[in-house]
Amino acid sequence: MREAPAISDVLIRQAGPSDVEAIAEAHRDSIQTIGPDFYARPDVDAWQEGLSGDVYLRAMDRGEVFFIASGHVGGTGVVLGFSSDYVIGGGTHGTSVYVRGMAARRGIGTALLRRAEAHGAARGAMRVEIEASLAGVEFYKANRYIEVRTVDTRLRSGRTIACVVMRKDLARTNPEIV
Repeated sequence: MREAPAISDVLIRQAGPSDVEAIAEAHRDSIQTIGPDFYARPDVDAWQEGLSGDVYLRAMDRGEVFFIASGHVGGTGVVLGFSSDYVIGGGTHGTSVYVRGMAARRGIGTALLRRAEAHGAARGAMRVEIEASLAGVEFYKANRYIEVRTVDTRLRSGRTIACVVMRKDLARTNPEIV
């Protein structure tokens, strides 16, 4: 097993249009490095298909707010992962968190999730929902999300993958951010 590279100077900030290609790259890396432990290779390939900066730019145009974690790996700056916050309706917001394989299990995903949750709470979210990939279920459970139901999520490619709808009540589980 390869030793994980040293990551330094991690900074989390709100992303803007100039960050969309780096977000897409981090998203594809996460799917390619973490996804194969949970899905067959054809599903992983279909999952990352069509992920370009335009996907995130259009989401930003619809009001989705992204946060990125950047840091230095071997002296080079890189986007390590991202999270997002968007309104679903009725006091419910949606989120997602993806980190590069090299950034997994270092607290970066949790910090990104907290930032998205705080952003949602500041804008009236009482709960957060996500269609978690199988790769993310344990991560979200560790962050106090509960499983609601399993679903087949349609990817951009048209293929479907198994996911788990998860929910967190911000008022009960995170009183410090509400």
